[in-house]
Amino acid sequence: MTGPRFGIFLAQGDPYPVLVRKWRHYEELGIETIWNPDHFLRPTDPTAPMFEGWTILAALAAETSRIRMGALVSSNLLRHPALLAQEAITVDHISGGRLEVGVGCGWFEEEHRRFRIPLPEPGPRVDRFSEAVEIIDRLLRGETVTYEGEHYRLSEAKLRPYPVQLPRPPLTLAAHRPRMLRIVARYADRWNSMGTPDEMAERNRILDTECERIGRDPAGITRSLFLNAFDPSLRDLPDLWESAGAFSEVVGRFTEAGVGEFIFNQPRPEQQDTADAILSELLAR
Repeated sequence: MTGPRFGIFLAQGDPYPVLVRKWRHYEELGIETIWNPDHFLRPTDPTAPMFEGWTILAALAAETSRIRMGALVSSNLLRHPALLAQEAITVDHISGGRLEVGVGCGWFEEEHRRFRIPLPEPGPRVDRFSEAVEIIDRLLRGETVTYEGEHYRLSEAKLRPYPVQLPRPPLTLAAHRPRMLRIVARYADRWNSMGTPDEMAERNRILDTECERIGRDPAGITRSLFLNAFDPSLRDLPDLWESAGAFSEVVGRFTEAGVGEFIFNQPRPEQQDTADAILSELLAR
């Protein structure tokens, strides 16, 4: 496919048969990727049902055959990086090599408060994330890892079997600020963020600079936007599922800012037919 790439974000709150039906619908429509959240509670509605993110990925990998999948993104604070790497290898095998490994540093305060999971200050949280990403990257590559960090320690640790995708499944890192973007430049295959066109353009410039600083080709990282319908900073943009014109306007604004992939919220039920028509025509081209 030339031009922008497209994915859909579906929270796993529906009954399982409904989730299967939705995933198969988007697979048949031709969407390239499908993503779910990794939370105990749904951030937009903490009272809503929510299946566990990686378990549901494994189940839905077995119910589909083409579409690529991942968590957008796994919170580093909810599990040890070695466990996440082992989960990723498992889902990569179940899916036949269709996994995208998404990781973020964690952020949802209410979730941490309710379940009494420590939520460090931003600085230490990024330190922890940086160590975890290095460990995940090395374990997914099949290395035997000895690591002495401030937050994690491993001694001759390795995971088998190897993943289906070699040297490892693609790594998606969520980042918005310069220090996190430095980690993206070193490890990521895909960078995902959210915000306005101006914010995305500025972050793109920072990421390019960080890649050049370490001698990496900036074009080797996919620039991905989570187009969150609940983001108040996007109030000046039209609802992209209103019409084909609104969709083109929103996508065009962000494409000019350097975005190469769009991950959309699921349309509201009354928008589904319009959204399907827009995406069917676009993907057919």
